[in-house]
Amino acid sequence: MSVLPFARPPGPSSPSLVFYVSGHGFGHASRDIEILNALHAARPDLHVTVRTTAARWLFEASLDGPIAYQEVACDTGVVQIDSLRLDEGETVRRAARFYDALETHVAREVAALRAVRADLVVGDIPPLASAAAAAAGLPAILIGNFTWDWIYEGYADSLTGAPHLLSIVRQAYAGAACALRLPMSGGFAPVMSVTKDIPLVARHARQAPADVRRRLALPDDRPIVLVSFGGHGLKDFDPAPLGRHQDFTFLTTGARSDRPPSNVVEIDAQTLYRDGLRYEDLVGAADVVVTKPGYGIVAEAIANGTSILYTSRGRFVEYDVLVEAMHRLTRCRYIPNSDLLAGHWAGHLERLLDLPAPAVRPPTNGAGIAAREILDRL
Repeated sequence: MSVLPFARPPGPSSPSLVFYVSGHGFGHASRDIEILNALHAARPDLHVTVRTTAARWLFEASLDGPIAYQEVACDTGVVQIDSLRLDEGETVRRAARFYDALETHVAREVAALRAVRADLVVGDIPPLASAAAAAAGLPAILIGNFTWDWIYEGYADSLTGAPHLLSIVRQAYAGAACALRLPMSGGFAPVMSVTKDIPLVARHARQAPADVRRRLALPDDRPIVLVSFGGHGLKDFDPAPLGRHQDFTFLTTGARSDRPPSNVVEIDAQTLYRDGLRYEDLVGAADVVVTKPGYGIVAEAIANGTSILYTSRGRFVEYDVLVEAMHRLTRCRYIPNSDLLAGHWAGHLERLLDLPAPAVRPPTNGAGIAAREILDRL
């Protein structure tokens, strides 16, 4: 469904919600879209404004109801060199510049909240959301599996040049009325006064795996391996060595190569959505996802019963938390960066698929529970 943005602020009888979404990666936006869809289903009259730098097309392709999309930088996240490397120093420098100017950002956001007659603020999980809400005299609910002070605390060497960063972030978070904490989490205490744990928020395939494979003309006599490395993709990766692994079909949605092997199927992500499929349908149709651990893809693999072949992604404290949870909650195996980039995948995939599946899958209905918590505040 294409999003038809609201052309005007809500009327006096329409509740108004402003949702701040981190622009870091796809994971925050993808899970928040699930929450927004649950909100639309429960309260079709709810006026929603989304303020973010996350890709507009993702909202347009995935939402079941209208929003007002406003492109605004609400945090700085982590600076990625590529999908597997990050720049710790630049991450802290950008964050420090942003939060040193927090008062200016808050003043801008207070004006934006008043312009749409906001009743409630939700954030996943920019500190700016709760700071602006507090300044505007509004309640704020934060949602996430980590807080940014916890992430930045992992870069102790770089923090010497930004001695006030953590305290500014924590003080901003302290203005929230409540935090909804997802599984596979870190941070939160002691900066959140009230924290409630909710199940995984994850996108579930809407199309049957057999239908997806048929529509994409994928063979049904060998495992399907989805290569998933977010917006950065696997930069400069040559898929040619994957041609040696004819017992597998590899599915990619990143950059296209000149002559991919016959068992590598390249799909444009935006074309996929226009054709009535979604990324979670690919996850559901795949036997394995090859990825770096991030909340979004891990949660989707768990929700859809898809195995994970994962590699390391640079120093990011969330990584260890996700890996520990993955080995409890789904079938997964590690592949070193060297084997990944050289295309030495077959042995790892075979050993992964020989592993037993976990006996119990955790609940993945967090979107509906988060929506109820939000509506209770309205």
